Amino acid sequence: MNWREQLSIEEVIAWRRHMHQHPELSFEEVETANYIYNVLSTFPNLELSRPTTNSVIATLKGSAPGKTIALRGDIDALPIMEESDVKFPSLNPGVMHACGHDTHAAMLLGAAKVLSGMKEQLKGTIKFIFQPAEEVPPGGAKAIVEAGVLDDVEYVFGIHIFPKLEVGYIGTNVGAITAGQDIFELKIQGKGSHGSTPELSIDPITIGCEVVSNLNNIVSRHVGALDNAVLSIGQFTAGEVFNVIPDSATIKGTVRTTNPETRKLMKKRIHEVIDHLVHAYNGTYELNYMDGYSAVINNEEVIEIVRGAAKTIVGDKQFVNPKMMGSEDFSAYSDVCKGAFYVLGGGTEEEGCGYMNHHPKFKINEDALAIGVQMHTQIALDVLGK
Repeated sequence: MNWREQLSIEEVIAWRRHMHQHPELSFEEVETANYIYNVLSTFPNLELSRPTTNSVIATLKGSAPGKTIALRGDIDALPIMEESDVKFPSLNPGVMHACGHDTHAAMLLGAAKVLSGMKEQLKGTIKFIFQPAEEVPPGGAKAIVEAGVLDDVEYVFGIHIFPKLEVGYIGTNVGAITAGQDIFELKIQGKGSHGSTPELSIDPITIGCEVVSNLNNIVSRHVGALDNAVLSIGQFTAGEVFNVIPDSATIKGTVRTTNPETRKLMKKRIHEVIDHLVHAYNGTYELNYMDGYSAVINNEEVIEIVRGAAKTIVGDKQFVNPKMMGSEDFSAYSDVCKGAFYVLGGGTEEEGCGYMNHHPKFKINEDALAIGVQMHTQIALDVLGK
């Protein structure tokens, strides 16, 4: 029997829908991890472990020695109130699988079920990594790496589903596929006064506006045109009433870069701009600059494996080459071993999948799940098949 005939997509859909209805936030995925562990316990030939809080690792050893590879799926949800029209909406108000991690976990479960029955056909070892806390730095991947899970892994593979892309499309590239993400929080301390006497104040709003304006010039005037960098301010909070200049203002933002040199440059210039401007207005400040995920760097050798599997599963015409300024903690894996992170088409706007990840109306075409399971499985067979 062909291995594809052993794949029960109905089961994969059922697993996905259960997790979609019971989402849990990053670092809180207790029941999700227990559910995944219990499902995996029904498959043969797997060794299960829980090396970090809310993670589940299933290890499948083939009938002969060989390479060790890892297949990764993340399991956490987002603090979003669901507005999609699916028939299985979140039962946890204010929490939603709006990034597709429920599909990632379900597809990995499907691959684990198929491959666990193919032990005799495998030469080497597969680690199925069900990872918590992708959405919130420092992320769950870092702790898994620190626990030694990847110490013997040669190749690691990860999928991310995206709507607005036809089912059957696989996308990846060599080099940076996602950006590194850093976060900064700035508190400007000034001196409050009534709105009628601004000369008695040290106005943190005026200082903050100057800071925001000048921070937005860093990319255009300090980063090369052929490099990739994004700086965005997401929050500017100050004051409570219309006629009082407040004591302080808080600004929060994110920085995205795709190479270490630009990342260092952005951090340096942000510190310099803030320091010079705040002091020029006689204010003081506290800056908390948090180094987040690094860029996911795809290894050429491993990408060729993905491309070969994609050709087998979906054919040449279904291959695209994305590059994103979003971030992913899969970088913790690709920083320590050869990695390949790739995109899975999740359905078109015409099919009702017109809202991107992290939107309350996010939805995917569940036909994509079969493609994801097949990609995981084909990759494992291409690397470890006898």
